[in-house]
Amino acid sequence: MILKDLSMSYGLQTIFEDVNIQINDREKVGIIGVNGAGKSTLFKLILKELEPDKGRIILRNNPHIGFLPQVIKDEIPNLNISVFDYLLSGRPIKELEDKLSNTYYKASIEQDEKKIKLLMKDISSIQAKLEYYDVYQAENILLKIITGMNIDSNLLDLSLSSLSGGQKSKIAFARLLYSNPEILLLDEPTNHLDQDTKEYIINYLKSYNGIILVISHDIEFLDAVTTSTLYIDKTTHQVELFPGNYKKYKRIKEERKKTLKRIAESQEKEEEKLKRIIAKYIGGNEKKAKIAKDRQKKLARLEKEKVIIEKDSKKTRFKLKIDNKSGITPIKVDGLTFGYKENNLLYKDLTFDISRGEKVLIIGKNGIGKSTLLKLIMTELKPIKGTIDINEKVSIGYYAQEHEILDDEKSIIDNFTNTKLSMGQLRAYLGSFLFFNDEIFKKIKYLSPGERSRVALAKISINHPNLLILDEPTNHLDPETQRIIADVFKDYDGTILLVSHNLEFVDNLNINRMILLPNGEIKYYDRKIVEYYQELNNNIDRI
Repeated sequence: MILKDLSMSYGLQTIFEDVNIQINDREKVGIIGVNGAGKSTLFKLILKELEPDKGRIILRNNPHIGFLPQVIKDEIPNLNISVFDYLLSGRPIKELEDKLSNTYYKASIEQDEKKIKLLMKDISSIQAKLEYYDVYQAENILLKIITGMNIDSNLLDLSLSSLSGGQKSKIAFARLLYSNPEILLLDEPTNHLDQDTKEYIINYLKSYNGIILVISHDIEFLDAVTTSTLYIDKTTHQVELFPGNYKKYKRIKEERKKTLKRIAESQEKEEEKLKRIIAKYIGGNEKKAKIAKDRQKKLARLEKEKVIIEKDSKKTRFKLKIDNKSGITPIKVDGLTFGYKENNLLYKDLTFDISRGEKVLIIGKNGIGKSTLLKLIMTELKPIKGTIDINEKVSIGYYAQEHEILDDEKSIIDNFTNTKLSMGQLRAYLGSFLFFNDEIFKKIKYLSPGERSRVALAKISINHPNLLILDEPTNHLDPETQRIIADVFKDYDGTILLVSHNLEFVDNLNINRMILLPNGEIKYYDRKIVEYYQELNNNIDRI
């Protein structure tokens, strides 16, 4: 794979500029850079979902490319298919066998020798594809992947529509591995994996024969799998390929930073020296003027060659304020009954209330209806029976997993049309979420998942709500931003109702109580209970 003279921009915002990189066969590349640097954009260019402004990506022999996105949303066209049939469809063996049989038949009845030769050529091509997909061992290979990824054989007959988001991601990953692409594009592949499955994936990818490009915040995973590291610099719009895994990349960067710092300090001293001489001799006699002119040339040359030290990346910074307090009981749920099918209820006669200022965590088994409960509170769904009373003084900020509060077709700034802030104030506000200058005119659909998460956080914060309803708010965020928003939510004076699988994040929030679904039992925060459900869900996700 060759990136040749590659340049890409969104409107006035430059993403890449004259990038030239070669990635060799069987190379396993970790792609790193701050949110919004262009990691997801690079994948879209490789997949030809976007066209570069200049240059091209050269792929030899039209390779089969497999892509695992962060969010499995529209990538599965038919959710009514069974898990096993979906996995099996990863290799088009049945279609190729039917095509081979049909081509053999056409060749057997054809009279024209030239046409027969063309048909025999087609037969040879189809047979080569069947060999590539290892037709005689394909099912055994699939069964090994099913076993390695802890996919329970009892659940293979279930339809995809019955799976949770995390389960769909895991199944999609298994199918991707089975499809045997020559190039693998993986975007945060360990998000929904338990430790055993993660170890299997690491070993599988280590021996993978094709090219791997992986975007991940999982340092352990990057260090175990990758053989080189592609760094995308958001400031300079340049891309550099470093030898070795993330650990080696960090060491090289630190050594380079120290060297450049020494050079910069030396240049600064030389610059000051030259300026002193110029100031001293400028406007003097002919000899002094000549010295001054010589030093001016040296100064110009020095400024041209001056080393620029890379600045530390900026961090998200915002505060959650509330304008008015809610009532003493912001939410009261009484006798709530709901199920997507009346003969298969998620919960029955669910009753609880939340007090003002509480931080409440909803926990339970995967698929039990945690996100569904939030959607019921937000009136996106209607209960079969029971009531949800929201106090009249409550103002809600709702953060949904799929960022439904954002309009994909609008720019970042156009998603904030209801605010009373002036353009200058709004620009400053978005800057605290790391959206600067012309970035604010970028359409939501072109943002990376991490950027979308920051826009969603900005949108729920801007109106100073006194009740936050949060569904997996740390998904797609880098570890540093996760720590920052944990601190923000910890100091928040309003009420929080939260669904999260991120134990470290939850630990830092000062959670008061927990609601255990499906029965609605209320308990004070207990880390051991959260750990129990985390392990339980890991085992459930081994489908």
